[in-house]
Amino acid sequence: MSVTHTVLFQIKADAEPKDVKAACDRFLALKDSCLHPTNNAPYIKSIKGGKDNSPEGLQNGITHGFVVEFSSVEDRDYYVSTDPSHQAFVQSIGNLVEKAIVVDFVDGVY
Repeated sequence: MSVTHTVLFQIKADAEPKDVKAACDRFLALKDSCLHPTNNAPYIKSIKGGKDNSPEGLQNGITHGFVVEFSSVEDRDYYVSTDPSHQAFVQSIGNLVEKAIVVDFVDGVY
């Protein structure tokens, strides 16, 4: 049962564009740097994301969005709570992010 992990960021207004791009690049690189604890292989199925470009005007300050797909709840839980690459990424963006929103779901489970 795959799990979709959505992450929305409001980047601080005074953040340098080069720092924001570097952070986004590091987020996307987690697909290869996050390794499963039992087989030492990448375990993230996919990551995509970027800067908001919606014309609807409903962003409520959110500037960037990412979607991460995991094969299982266990993989997602390891990523969120333990994976050292993810933990380092979270620490690295503390000065850039004003607000973060995370919503996870299993497709079709309502």
